[in-house]
Amino acid sequence: MDKIKKNDEVIVLAGKDKGKRGLVLKRVDVEHVLVDGVNVAKKATKPNPMTGITGGIVDKLMPIHVSNVALFNAATGKADRVGFKTVDGGLVRIFKSSGEAVKV
Repeated sequence: MDKIKKNDEVIVLAGKDKGKRGLVLKRVDVEHVLVDGVNVAKKATKPNPMTGITGGIVDKLMPIHVSNVALFNAATGKADRVGFKTVDGGLVRIFKSSGEAVKV
């Protein structure tokens, strides 16, 4: 089970976007995620009239390592670490500070 999942609200802990908050859009691989509005790069694209793509400079979301993000705890308003607890024979994600279950 992953500590950070799609549609989780996270806070960036390190890097140029430190302190920003956003939703996880996608898990790129085991160690990288795409976060909305975080780690945006400029990319030059050529026009392609066959597909209707106009040329120019576009913003592109780049992956960020999961160690550089932490789950946002709405109760405290801060970043929080995630742990796991067995409840009714299944694993549940919990916040380490309070022990409450993570609501998605």
